[in-house]
Amino acid sequence: MRDGFGPLKDQAAARAVALVESGMVVGLGHGTTAAHALRRLAERLRVGEVRDVMGVPCSRFVEAEAARLGVPLTTFEAHPVLDLTIDGADEVSPELDLLKGRGGALLREKIVAQASRRVAIVVDESKLSPCLGTRRPVPVEVLPFGCCSQVRYLESLGARVVPRKADGRTLFVTDQGNLILDCDFGPLSEPRRLADQLGARAGIVEHGLFLGLATEVIVAGPGGIRHLRRGGPGAPS
Repeated sequence: MRDGFGPLKDQAAARAVALVESGMVVGLGHGTTAAHALRRLAERLRVGEVRDVMGVPCSRFVEAEAARLGVPLTTFEAHPVLDLTIDGADEVSPELDLLKGRGGALLREKIVAQASRRVAIVVDESKLSPCLGTRRPVPVEVLPFGCCSQVRYLESLGARVVPRKADGRTLFVTDQGNLILDCDFGPLSEPRRLADQLGARAGIVEHGLFLGLATEVIVAGPGGIRHLRRGGPGAPS
């Protein structure tokens, strides 16, 4: 199916990349929308609009793409605090909380986001939701050891659990060698409570609830680009 928001998402990605200034260390998100931003950043570097920018990739795929496009990379050991992360999301609540992980890089994405002074999320209007969990299941990354016990635990919390497959047959394996369970809890009236329950369970490595991390969300839609900021309104432009 063709993505009718493609050109608009590219415009929204350009708006996010305009936040990048010379000398910044930038988190490079994973996914189709974040790929627009990576290409835009590479172009700004190529023409000299910004200089001395380094990226921290959220996945091995993004690491390879950044190298191919000529975006310099660095590590957390060299730069434990990032100036800005640009990423996408699978669902965004009115409070700018996020559901992420459809691309399978949620653990690294959350590490990078938590280490960033500013997190700009780029989405199209279809990702806006009245409540997290309305349109997407919650991805839960688990250790392979004891995976069956995690399925039972998640079911006890009310989820319909589906192990993610890579090609319809074999299990999807993350960059860290873990598995992902897609957990349909339905609309989440208390996402913070669920996040606490998931975070307290041994064997659950991470989950796709990104609560309180996004500082701003740039939304592409037929009416234009909206720049939503945590605690403030956003207007079409």
